[in-house]
Amino acid sequence: MYSISTKHERRLLWLLALTQFTVIMDFMVMMPLGPQIMHTFSITPAAFATAVSAYSWCSGLSGLFAATYIDRFDRRKLLLTVYALFAISNLGCALASSFPLLLAARAFAGITGGVLGSVIMAIVGDVIPVQRRGAATGTIMTSLSLAAIAGVPAGVMLGAHFNWAAPFVLLVVLSVLIWFGGMQIVPSLAEHLSRRPPPLNQVLPDLGRLLSNPRHLNAFALTFMIMVSHMLVIPFISPMLVLNHGVPPAHLSWIYMGGGFATFFTSRAIGRLADRYGKHRVFRIAAVLSILPVLFVTHLPDLPFVVVVLFFPFFMVAMSGRMIPMQALLTTVPEPTRRGAFLSANSALQAVGMGCGAWLGGLMLTNTASGQIAGYGTVGWAAVGITLAAVLWAGRVKAAADKAPSASADLGPEPLGEI
Repeated sequence: MYSISTKHERRLLWLLALTQFTVIMDFMVMMPLGPQIMHTFSITPAAFATAVSAYSWCSGLSGLFAATYIDRFDRRKLLLTVYALFAISNLGCALASSFPLLLAARAFAGITGGVLGSVIMAIVGDVIPVQRRGAATGTIMTSLSLAAIAGVPAGVMLGAHFNWAAPFVLLVVLSVLIWFGGMQIVPSLAEHLSRRPPPLNQVLPDLGRLLSNPRHLNAFALTFMIMVSHMLVIPFISPMLVLNHGVPPAHLSWIYMGGGFATFFTSRAIGRLADRYGKHRVFRIAAVLSILPVLFVTHLPDLPFVVVVLFFPFFMVAMSGRMIPMQALLTTVPEPTRRGAFLSANSALQAVGMGCGAWLGGLMLTNTASGQIAGYGTVGWAAVGITLAAVLWAGRVKAAADKAPSASADLGPEPLGEI
């Protein structure tokens, strides 16, 4: 475990949160830009969905491939190199003059984004003591709040006042500024290199053992289920509000900002609760509580717009609230020497789950003759079913330090080894 000052630790965590913010904004901002992109390139909604999916699938593949090399490099050097490539990918998106070029740029952005997510969480696992890792994960997860509060609304407004490429120009500028901040703040993190890595001809067999480890498989399954349940619902909220309830697209910014402000203040609090009362317990409670807002948003009646804005913070807090203890729990699953590889593979499963969730959700939806979306209620029930399965499955996810887990292991506050 590295030893850095409390002040340096705070600066590092917020730097990582800002890095994650740009990655999340890069993914999220594509969805509200859909109408403009389809008009500019004269493409169908199915083609646009391909561009959105390209990011997730490439992110998953790159994250899985990263498991073969992420523990072979200084975390600092790897973070700065991949983040520079991420900025270049967004420049490619902004300059794309045709849909094939945009598709290629989105795929490249997915490749870099998939690696960044796992590197960030590996740094958290290396630097932050296990007793405070839930709170640290909550800080990183405020990146989702920042993306909702500032990133997506800014992208929507820039796209409306200039063109669809403007949000990607903003991402390039932000990425360059954060990169220079990383040069100053991120320390060299190479302690894991003191243990000689296996030769390259053992990399694939090692990856096979990583993926086939029963403890790892249980964690991967939990990740996949939660991400599928997320993406069954989330990508279709904006189209549903616009097509079914007549919400003007420009007003969507208020919904994202309201939800983002709420999660900004709750993310760290939920992380501290996970540290105090146990990551399993807090995850289960948060997941069960998320069922009500999911069912409400997927069966949304005609309500005044202000009511929708007031409801959305509850939805965002519930959805992010189950992710924070789960992410903190997952950092305890691998041995320290394999943490980077494990989190790379887990990041890949997250992306695959996101892609599968969005794809399955799209298959379950249809358009009525009046142009409205039908079948969203069924999507909501499917998401609830998968969430409940994840709640039951969470008990199978065990920390590397658990030598003799028992049925009552996570009923109280967690010791150093974690339950």
